[in-house]
Amino acid sequence: MEFKPFEEKIWLSSPTMHGEEIEYVNEAYTTNWMSTVGKNINNVEAMIAEKVGCKHSVALASGTAALHLCVKLAGEKLYGIPKAGEGALRGHKVFCSDVTFSATVNPICYEGGEPVFIDTEYDTWNMDPAALEKAFEIYPDVRLVVLVHLYGVPGKIDEIKAICAKHNALLIEDAAESFGASYKGVQTGKFGDYSAISFNGNKIITGSSGGMFLTESLADAEKVRKWSTQSREAASWYQHEEIGYNYRMSNVIAGVVRGQIPYLEEHISQKKAIFERYKEGFKDLPVKMNPFDVENSEPNYWLSCIIIDKEAMCRQVRSDSEALYISEDGKSCPTEILEAISALNAEGRPVWKPMHSQPIFRRNDFITALGSGRAKTNAYIDGNFSDVGTDIFERGLCLPSDNKMTPEQQDVIIAVIRNCFGK
Repeated sequence: MEFKPFEEKIWLSSPTMHGEEIEYVNEAYTTNWMSTVGKNINNVEAMIAEKVGCKHSVALASGTAALHLCVKLAGEKLYGIPKAGEGALRGHKVFCSDVTFSATVNPICYEGGEPVFIDTEYDTWNMDPAALEKAFEIYPDVRLVVLVHLYGVPGKIDEIKAICAKHNALLIEDAAESFGASYKGVQTGKFGDYSAISFNGNKIITGSSGGMFLTESLADAEKVRKWSTQSREAASWYQHEEIGYNYRMSNVIAGVVRGQIPYLEEHISQKKAIFERYKEGFKDLPVKMNPFDVENSEPNYWLSCIIIDKEAMCRQVRSDSEALYISEDGKSCPTEILEAISALNAEGRPVWKPMHSQPIFRRNDFITALGSGRAKTNAYIDGNFSDVGTDIFERGLCLPSDNKMTPEQQDVIIAVIRNCFGK
């Protein structure tokens, strides 16, 4: 079956502008508040804190910057102020979600920590509480956990927080992808001892860049604010007594974010409609949508994803840079579907490759619900992958989820995917 490519590319998730953004940017320009202070920043910090329901927020240059300062703050709280040139974690292990983007993990390394990756569970594609409990059995001295809410779907927060409390561990909540999602009526970003969200260009609310540090502690917020402005002391000259960073959000970027925030619920509604159209279009295919806890959570539906049933997978092989597949009647695989989507001039992507199988982290420990999984990484056991994250990576993919995509365009994408299964 032949499908005509779209004249304009359908993106995975691109910014959606509304007009108010440029008004606030112009305000920064005309008032000459172009740097890292100004009315836009003040408003954005207040608006985000109110939306999430936390007491304090600090606007930063990126979600990664927010995560870095979460990790630095947690490390100093746990282990004290490091010596010059040493990170706050100074060789300590940190438990971290395995299926995520590297920006979640890198800040642990910035601070001298050693990431230990915790396997995923099928119910939400997030950190498996059973694997986290097993990790504490193996490494009872660990005191820091970094949890990601993948693709805008909240993890099993109650279980993970209870495990952290049991083992006296701090929780950092990476809510970069999940702004606007909620668990038991509470917004993600509210659950961590320290939390971070992102306004990167592809997020549900964007500033083209930018991020936010969230906390209940005024002292912690003030500490992060100081660090993010090169750790300048309260002196009329440039006085520095500790290492700082150029991490503050500019008033210009804040203007874009400020104009975006009122449209958060509209964006979520549009993303949910895309998810539901895919779900309806695939109801007779051997695939499932990315799952969530229907009773307790409401995702922000940032990305719509599918996972192919095991028996419907054609043969697929991936190296560190290439992928091959063998076409089979009635079956398909992520590589084939992504090629078909690309030929349509639309963007899809594989699910995040698990961190434990990334070349840079292959020597790090990896914990499944059964114990240490490092020796079995990417191995088959009785015809199945030895860990959940690798299985989801092997069978899952992210679909075009841009909220400017029309229903008619989505219908074509659905038809192309159905064609991959011979439907």
